[in-house]
Amino acid sequence: MKVLSPFGPKIAIVKIPKKIINNINLEVDKIIGDKKRLKKSDYSKKLVGQVMQEIKLDNKFIKKNLLKFVKDNIKKYIKQSSKRDVKKISLKSLWVVRQFKNEYNPIHFHSGNISGVGYLKIPKNITKSKKRLKTNGTIDFIHGSKSFLSDSLFNHNPKVGDMILFPNNLMHTAYPFKREGERRSFSFNVDIDKKTLDIFNG
Repeated sequence: MKVLSPFGPKIAIVKIPKKIINNINLEVDKIIGDKKRLKKSDYSKKLVGQVMQEIKLDNKFIKKNLLKFVKDNIKKYIKQSSKRDVKKISLKSLWVVRQFKNEYNPIHFHSGNISGVGYLKIPKNITKSKKRLKTNGTIDFIHGSKSFLSDSLFNHNPKVGDMILFPNNLMHTAYPFKREGERRSFSFNVDIDKKTLDIFNG
């Protein structure tokens, strides 16, 4: 795990095992292929994304395939960031985002205490552009304002298997891209115990 930022919100970047990626992609493909399940799992109306599809995964599937990995890494993230041992982690929500050509996620923040995004599929050459700044298909995290020796943006060019953990109130946006193919990711929000969250404790 790599925890970034000596000042401001700390961000962790970890790698998702291939088995977990494959299991989630297989489950999403099954849902997409079943109109009844797809309608039942539609999560789009609850989110801000200007994207084709957002799908809520079944709690039973999450518990079997992903929950332990998420919780273990949140514990490490909090320990490295604050030297605290988190006592309780409760998953509030977890969903899959299917983003295609010209779609995007506007600047927003999440509920809960800790949020995350994990990448499952990325089109080849997603950042390709005639411009010098290669932001197509990337994610920006935004905090504060730009000043001398202080940046207000952290840009990440996602690769399959990347998982990013961050405080829920950290503003972020996913840019559109011009390539064919699907940019598939999952996002989640968790609550942690109030004692760990208390900035005046310890």
